[in-house]
Amino acid sequence: MQSHQNRSRLSLILRSRFIPSFSSPLSLFVVLAAVPFPIYFSGLLSGRNNKPLSVMRFNSNLASSMVESNISCTTFNILAPIYKRVDQKNHSIRESDSRSLWLARNQRILDLLLHQRSSVICLQEVWVGNEELVNMYHEQLGTSGYTIFQLARTNSRGDGLLTAIHKDHFKVVNYRELLFNDFGDRVAQLLHVKTVIPFPLNGKQDVQQEVIIVNTHLLFPHDSSLSIVRLHQVYKILEYLEAYQKENKLNHMPIILCGDWNGSKRGHVYKFLRSQGFISSYDDAHQYTDSDAHRWVSHRNHRGNICGVDFIWLCNPSDSRKPLRTSWVEAVFSIIKYQLHKASIAEDDVFAFLGANNHSDSLTYSDFCLALQKVNLTGIPHGLSFEETKELWVRADLDGNGVFDYEELKKIWNMTMVNQPGNCKESVMESKKEEGEDEAIGLKVNKAVLYPQEAEKGLWPENYNLSDHACLTVQFSPVKMLCS
Repeated sequence: MQSHQNRSRLSLILRSRFIPSFSSPLSLFVVLAAVPFPIYFSGLLSGRNNKPLSVMRFNSNLASSMVESNISCTTFNILAPIYKRVDQKNHSIRESDSRSLWLARNQRILDLLLHQRSSVICLQEVWVGNEELVNMYHEQLGTSGYTIFQLARTNSRGDGLLTAIHKDHFKVVNYRELLFNDFGDRVAQLLHVKTVIPFPLNGKQDVQQEVIIVNTHLLFPHDSSLSIVRLHQVYKILEYLEAYQKENKLNHMPIILCGDWNGSKRGHVYKFLRSQGFISSYDDAHQYTDSDAHRWVSHRNHRGNICGVDFIWLCNPSDSRKPLRTSWVEAVFSIIKYQLHKASIAEDDVFAFLGANNHSDSLTYSDFCLALQKVNLTGIPHGLSFEETKELWVRADLDGNGVFDYEELKKIWNMTMVNQPGNCKESVMESKKEEGEDEAIGLKVNKAVLYPQEAEKGLWPENYNLSDHACLTVQFSPVKMLCS
């Protein structure tokens, strides 16, 4: 019965498209490029045998094994029915009031996910407060071979996270839950997984690749005072990752961060993660730069704005990333700079604006504390702590003379929050392992797609109603690396 329903859905989608005759391979490719994602790309990203070879240069004895080991990851904020508005004139009416509506929409979401059959599925805004919906996801994903991990937001918010790991691709080594206990009651899931299919690392031994996967959903930036809260959330994730790796003596392991980050490529969270060596998998696949924020979107928010906020971040093995605390301090000063720019404060007038009097050309520590209040970094719930304020002051007063002056400000603002080049390189046939280098296994981004397709062009289709977010899927393949 289920198989018949799936075939019917597939034929319905096919019938909704005009399919011309294929006079050449090129015309076939053009038509396939226009077919919806679940049809033309799901096989490519599902771990089946039709995966293309990576463009990376592998040893011949590695190539076939690595192609077999391709993995895919999907992240999707599925819009909890308790938040989905069904009457634009009366926002108190939500989809959760109508079982037939939320049941049908979530079944379509499951149909999409099961057709893609990604190795890893990371969902946000799962209505964990509804037992019927939870059972629906657990039963259908479980029957399809997934191990499921679920985590509700704190303070009984009603929604939460769900991460599903396909048993054919990964076995779970460890699972941890991160409760931020912050202003937004946000949480995160950490999964340490190991590939089921091994491949030779040095031509002799078979190795099972290990990966750390995180699923999270950051606070929405309702106003500028929440910038520091969102940075705290990301910092806690990265801090926990460092502690977990140290605790378990894990070196040179790729990390994948999935979720709804509720911020675009122009935001502080994006720059913070980039400074820690993470790349946006979608942008890497499409060769977009950090300035290409307009190229794609993944969300239409409750204000009607569209932007790209859903990311699958990848950090390959590297031991030369900028210290986490250094990136944190730079990110906080970046918020100060943004707030001043937003208030149209000229650089020459910064100290007059921030200082205790209009003729100040430097700040004392007490003036500095008052300045942080003016830019919404202290004096708010979950703002900077006393220890963090003190640390910022130490970093600001570079010469240690007890005042923060204009020259020190310029030096701080000239710090660039960019990715530091790592000491890892791809190990190709002609590469030789040098003294002090370790062999590690990283990940190469092969393909990345958004569904619906219009999102890839920076557009939001009016007839799309699966969610207020697009579904992002990325395919990775393992690559041998040398790390000093």
